[in-house]
Amino acid sequence: MAALGWLTPRRRSATARSVLAGEAAAEAAQKTALSAEEILLPAAPEKSVFPVAGDDRAAAFFDLDNTVMQGAAIFHFGRGLYKRKFFQRRELTRFAWQQAWFRLAGVEDPEHMQDARDSALSIVKGHRVSELMTIGEEIYDEYMADRIWPGTRALAQAHLDAGQKVWLVTAAPVETATIIARRLGLTGALGTVAESVDGVYTGRLVGEPLHGPAKAEAVRALAAAEGLDLERCAAYSDSHNDIPMLSLVGHPYAVNPDTKLRKHARALDWRLRDYRTGRKAAKVGIPAAAGVGALAGGTAAAVALHRRRR
Repeated sequence: MAALGWLTPRRRSATARSVLAGEAAAEAAQKTALSAEEILLPAAPEKSVFPVAGDDRAAAFFDLDNTVMQGAAIFHFGRGLYKRKFFQRRELTRFAWQQAWFRLAGVEDPEHMQDARDSALSIVKGHRVSELMTIGEEIYDEYMADRIWPGTRALAQAHLDAGQKVWLVTAAPVETATIIARRLGLTGALGTVAESVDGVYTGRLVGEPLHGPAKAEAVRALAAAEGLDLERCAAYSDSHNDIPMLSLVGHPYAVNPDTKLRKHARALDWRLRDYRTGRKAAKVGIPAAAGVGALAGGTAAAVALHRRRR
């Protein structure tokens, strides 16, 4: 699979890129997943309605940005990289404009997204994976730790308490997502996968950013590999872009939902959870940057890498 990453995104269909991105994310997630001992699961309660205690064919999948954490992880990571002089102010301005355009337009223009992705990947090319992993740990403490939604964290803990695995599923780099999942005591993370050769960024993605249909493909691939029954699984997200992922599982939740997702969830009688109040709800309610828009949100320098086997 890794060798396919050398093909340019323009030479494959969007569906093929989504499948490739999903399979790559699932493979990377399995390699970095924590064991039950590492997660330190509390004893499961004897009786539970949902999640069902002791059901090893069930798991939970959580979107990250504005679902588990306030704001976009990739944006916070970018702030840390800019602080460490990974790129210049003019590059930060360009990325900020690209993210703002995506938020305001609310559409995914292929040429705009390609430009955002190319400019993002150009920053990471040539940097070592180990360098950004170390920096990522520091940036989590500086900018992310205080932005975790307690309510969503409690939902994830309920699944862990029931003995189930819990995965983050995000367009953020898989390395960054894995750091966050580990800090929260979750099983692991599925995220955007890019290549590295001998521990160095190549500037190429495997497939495409883990966004929209690609997230659904990643969850489907991981479920097959883990022997999960998706009808028993749960998924949580704030964005209508994640409707494909939410529709895969038997227990979909709209958490801090945007307008389109709230409407869709009500129509299908999905469960709703909103942990925003007052000004915070208005502030976070703006559609989050997603896909390549998120990658370009001042931070693509954190793009995760797929270690290509030679």
